[in-house]
Parts: sequence; C-alpha cells; structure tokens
Amino acid sequence: MSRLISKVLSPAVKLWLRSQVNSVETLQFQIEGGDRQLMSGNIPKVTIAAQQVIYQGIALSYIHLVGETIRVNLKEVVRGKPLRLLEPIPVQIETIVHQADLNASMNSPLLAEALSELVMLLLQSGLTADLPVELQSGLQPPIAVQSPAVKIGENYLTLSANLRSTSTQQITLFILRTQLQIAEGQKIRFLQPEWLTHPDAETGQPLPHLETFEIDLGAEVFLQQLTLNHEELICQGQIQVMP
Repeated sequence: MSRLISKVLSPAVKLWLRSQVNSVETLQFQIEGGDRQLMSGNIPKVTIAAQQVIYQGIALSYIHLVGETIRVNLKEVVRGKPLRLLEPIPVQIETIVHQADLNASMNSPLLAEALSELVMLLLQSGLTADLPVELQSGLQPPIAVQSPAVKIGENYLTLSANLRSTSTQQITLFILRTQLQIAEGQKIRFLQPEWLTHPDAETGQPLPHLETFEIDLGAEVFLQQLTLNHEELICQGQIQVMP
C-alpha cells in the first residue's frame, strides 16, 4: 500500500465519511492509486462497505459504494486540513434495509412527511367508505398518525398505523399493502395498492388513485433496481455526491 494512502489519505477519508452520516457501526474502505496520481489530487477509485449506518435519520443495514475519478484537496490534507471534494462524483451504490431498521426509521423527516401525505391523500379520496366520516374529512379536524409500522414480504410492503382524531380521540387502524416500482429513477411509486380491513386479510379494496403517490428521493439519486424480499428491501443505483 502507498505510504501516502496509509499515513495521510486513509485517516482523512475515514474522518470525512463519518462526518457524512449520523452514525455508523462498521466502516471499511479501500483506496486505489499510486502516489503520483494521489499527489495531483486524483483518486482513481474508492470502495466503501459499511453496516448499521444512520443517514438523515434513516437506518441502513448495509451499504456498498464505489466511486471513481475523485478529485480532492490532497495538498491541503497533507498540511493537516480536512478532506474536501473538489467536484461532484457519481457513486455506484447498493444498500440493504432490514424490516426492523426501516421500522426504526419511520419517524425520520423524509418517511414521516411521506406517510403524512399518503394518509391525507387516502382520506381525501373518498374511497375508504369504512372509515368514520370524521376521519374521511381529512384535514378537518386534524389527524395524528401514531405507531407506524412496516412489514416487508416477497414483492410487497404492508404499511399500518393508528389514525387518531385530535378532537374526539377516536382511533382507526390504517393498513395499506402495495408493491413498489421506480419512477424516473428518482422516485418510488406505489403499484397495485390496496386497503386492508385487518392485517391478515388476503385481499383488500383496490386504491388505484394511490398509484400516483410518489416518494421523491432527490435529483442526486438514480435508482436502477428495487427489490422486496422477506423482511428486507434492496436498492441498487447511483448517487451524485456533491462537494
């Protein structure tokens, strides 16, 4: 291994990686390149593997990243300055989210906002006739979403929560089962969503209007594959890491 990598670059990269996440339990990475390339500020390739990562409040069970042709301020790093990216880099990513970790992330800003929007869309649709009239009115009175939970099965996801009226305190169980599909690379869209009357229901009431519901992951994300297995979600694609 290059002495520049082992003595200077590896500690700087490790510090930078840890600064990008809320927490990480296990972090391994490999830097490829010779001293001549590195001294010019060019890193040919970095491979990263991490477990139990929390990023913006979302728990990722496992993540694998590969970035190439990375330009950094290495001359400043040698003088003790923090590592900085000098230009955006495309990074290939594969991540696995276990069901337990996804449930632990339900209160993260991204997922909590998406869940709130989904519930309001469902209530305002008028298709859930079995709900109390007060809850069907949507925003009037306000509805609190409590105890959200996710179950991941083969090719489907079941989302449940308690809907509580903040005026009468009446609680109604909300259960939605759906497949997921990628839309435009940056969005996750529902496919064949249905309303269930109880958690073990084999069939439910189709909700075709919810097929327009999307979770926008941002312009820096481009998903290529999204797989639902038993108790785990697997994503593959590319992210743009900005300086």
